[in-house]
Amino acid sequence: MGYAFPADVQQMIDGRMAGGGYATEEDVLRDALKALAEEEEDLAAVREAEAEFHLGDTGLPLDEAFDLVRPSPSV
Repeated sequence: MGYAFPADVQQMIDGRMAGGGYATEEDVLRDALKALAEEEEDLAAVREAEAEFHLGDTGLPLDEAFDLVRPSPSV
């Protein structure tokens, strides 16, 4: 990659590449940015749900919420 990262960042990148999960710095950066975008989306969803709760939305019972996020058992 044509960018000189700060030493601490380069060390983290090198560690990820040494683990065998990444072939290039670009792969590490791509996955890191993807994870950051997903985290930002999750945080926005939590903030939106919190705002809705404060406006009176009681949400779902916990068991129903779990049913929505857990995979159904295969038959």
